[in-house]
Amino acid sequence: MKLREIRDSLQADVLWGEDLLENEVSYAFGADLMSDVLAFVKTGTILLTGLINSQVIRTAEMADVTAILFVRGKVPDGDIIDLARENSIAILTTKNTLFTTSGILYSCGLRGIEDDKI
Repeated sequence: MKLREIRDSLQADVLWGEDLLENEVSYAFGADLMSDVLAFVKTGTILLTGLINSQVIRTAEMADVTAILFVRGKVPDGDIIDLARENSIAILTTKNTLFTTSGILYSCGLRGIEDDKI
């Protein structure tokens, strides 16, 4: 699924990365525990989270996350957006909860990461 489709499906705002909206993502993963992101995320994943600090960007960089979608209307500060820009990670935000966001993306055909460890 393209980031543009995700933006449109969720009526999300793009905080940075308009030029990345044609990028494809294969999976979605929702978490506020960055240790879970490091343990389970695969390349080509959009991270759904309500956590807005620099650790999210640092973790996303290490896990090769394509984009971060902040839920519940959360908006990171400029320093976090700048850090995402430096790492070419698209940043979006939606007013939907994590649960609703996950459901909408699932109904659009995007799947989560399935792993025997989870």
